[in-house]
Amino acid sequence: MKIVLLESFYGGSHEQWARALQAYSKHEIIILSLPDKHWKWRMHGGAISLAKKFLEQNLEADLILASDMLDLNLFLSLTRSKSASIKTAIYFHENQLTYPWSPNDEDTKLKRDMHYAFINVSSALSADKLFFNSAYHLNSFLNEVPNFLKVFPDFQELWIEDELKKKSEVLYLNLDLNELIQAKPEQRIFHHRAVLLWNHRWEYDKNPEAFFQALFELQNRGVDFKLIVLGEERKYSPQIFTEAKLKLADKILHWGFVNSRQEYAELLWQADILPVCSIQDFFGASVVEAMACNVFPLLPHRLAYPEHLPAAYNETFLYNNMEDLVNRLQRLIFDVSVLRKQDIQKWVMKYNWEQGIEAYDLAFDKILR
Repeated sequence: MKIVLLESFYGGSHEQWARALQAYSKHEIIILSLPDKHWKWRMHGGAISLAKKFLEQNLEADLILASDMLDLNLFLSLTRSKSASIKTAIYFHENQLTYPWSPNDEDTKLKRDMHYAFINVSSALSADKLFFNSAYHLNSFLNEVPNFLKVFPDFQELWIEDELKKKSEVLYLNLDLNELIQAKPEQRIFHHRAVLLWNHRWEYDKNPEAFFQALFELQNRGVDFKLIVLGEERKYSPQIFTEAKLKLADKILHWGFVNSRQEYAELLWQADILPVCSIQDFFGASVVEAMACNVFPLLPHRLAYPEHLPAAYNETFLYNNMEDLVNRLQRLIFDVSVLRKQDIQKWVMKYNWEQGIEAYDLAFDKILR
């Protein structure tokens, strides 16, 4: 099968996923992409540029696979002379219907934020198949559709929810976990104190305020620990990072961006505990990457996180509130020698491309049947 993959925001995790899919799939996958800048403009106008590329290259395809950052209807209208008979699917890495908007974004105050969700919903309506990277993502999106439609004054077309349900399924995000596992040192070096880890984007939806407040409380209790903070500081990164770097200075083993996946992996292998406070995660790639390096996750009992664990272990790894997080984190730090003997990696190997690619290829095959 020949698949044209349309990605109007080609960078970071979207690029990694597309390139790995291209490398591992039994199908021929041609990637048409635009740089990962100006996400709002990509959702509005990216389809025009990708349609131009599609027509200029005179591409033949059995399946058009678009990411959620594309206005699929606009693309299909501009390429209908060639795309009218081609099956279509969307892979939802995220969506603008349930994604929490930044408090710094002016569009929310001006009430210009609904159109991006409408692009997702209308594109989903026209596609033949919808793939979501977790069950939480699928359910939260579909459950919000009727609430979204009821905002409009008339012709709300509430039947759309059922129509989308019929063609939606979970196709878990796959990651190249092998490269992280191969970076494991022959003799793993453990620090005298437990090492806590942050390996997410420095953005509001990862809730760094709660993360660092938990660490400040541990510090106030006299609990000793070390800290690795990964990620890149950006123009609008939350101020709490600056505050935390000063308050926790004597605990920091590493702070900030690294230049290679090898360096990233080596730092993951030094960590012991991953406390997570995110207010939104449709899948949680950074959590899975840490778990692949045997970092013990302490996760909120919500979002996609329970899907990464056997249900029997929910009480071990999932916390209920801030007080519970701090108390359990304190106990884990004191029991770090026991944590270091746990095999966390085995639970996330199902997301490794080598193990997961068969599900992707089978899902694509079914669309053409």
